[in-house]
Amino acid sequence: MDRARFAQSPLGALLPIAGTDGRGDHYEHVAFAAHPLSAPPTLSTGTWNRVSRANRALGRLQQGSLLVINPGLLRQPTLRREAQSTSALEGTYAPLEDVLAADVMQGSERSAALNEVLNYVSAAENGFGWVQQGRAVTVGLLCDLHRTLVRGTSADTDEAGRVRRIQVVIGSRGGRITDARFIPMPGGAQLEAGVQDLMNWMQNVGDDVDPIVATAMTHYQFETLHPFNDGNGRIGRLLIVLQLVGLGVLSEGLLSVSPWFERRRERYQDLLAHVSASGEWDDWVAFFAEGIEASAVDSAERIRQLLELQTSYHERLREAGARGGVRDIADLLIGRPYVNIPNLRDATGLTYQAVSNAVKKLTELGILEQRAVPGVMAFRAREVVDIISAPSAA
Repeated sequence: MDRARFAQSPLGALLPIAGTDGRGDHYEHVAFAAHPLSAPPTLSTGTWNRVSRANRALGRLQQGSLLVINPGLLRQPTLRREAQSTSALEGTYAPLEDVLAADVMQGSERSAALNEVLNYVSAAENGFGWVQQGRAVTVGLLCDLHRTLVRGTSADTDEAGRVRRIQVVIGSRGGRITDARFIPMPGGAQLEAGVQDLMNWMQNVGDDVDPIVATAMTHYQFETLHPFNDGNGRIGRLLIVLQLVGLGVLSEGLLSVSPWFERRRERYQDLLAHVSASGEWDDWVAFFAEGIEASAVDSAERIRQLLELQTSYHERLREAGARGGVRDIADLLIGRPYVNIPNLRDATGLTYQAVSNAVKKLTELGILEQRAVPGVMAFRAREVVDIISAPSAA
């Protein structure tokens, strides 16, 4: 980390650090200790225009979700797409189709990478359940999310689910602390206080602070603090959506932000560092707002396509004279495109024979197709998978 670049920052201070790095080499360097967030920054007209467009896009996404009888059903494909992308951004890759098919796989057939991606799904579901009850995001919640995220991975140590106590670095390819792109503050009491300050700031954001600006500031602060030994990127991007739900901008977690940021990783990292070095928020907030707008537009379009597909399913079933349990199962496919007979029986309460008959009918109509999934006989709603997995336009 370039000392000179961060030495005059109005948003933090450099602290001397010393120790032994992972290579066994002794180091003496500095870390950036972020000051608590304060009032929102003054922004340019161009950035406010970006923020306004992002708010309008979120408004359209929210309106679309209110038209859905069961918006929670649509959260699953959105969440799994986000889980796959946010994990890939941190170097853990599992194919999206495997993520979508995971519920019908035998546990022993899942790869370590897939299990780690599914940890994110579990953590996010817990987080959304928390904020949808009107509860504030707390340090305790963040620690619970981290514990779930790293379960069964190499990061599942005594440090899982707690604010870190050791020094970490960001972007050191050679393993030397002195080569790192950025060094957040040391672990310990000061970091714990910094995370608590951030949670307090989030809970006290007033109506006079635009939600996009507030979320951009929160995300910057969280990533700059880097409170955990591992998983900060994934939890930080999850926190974006949790905060928007907590602020009442969204009622469901139907926003997937990581695909947009994943394609702009270098710019994303550069702008976060620029805020720390200069105290200038304008470019970061404009970039963040652009990402939220594009992500909201993309999420809303996928939801529209899924609902149109659901309508087409109803038309095909009506023309074929199919009704009852067949339609109930067809409706489930919008959120669960990979199914098998046992999990459909559990989801619908129908008998095994009734489910088998319904799946046979749906297969005859081309709505389902038999698909090889490791360890089990499964069926796939190909058109649903195509909508979920299609590349983003932006």
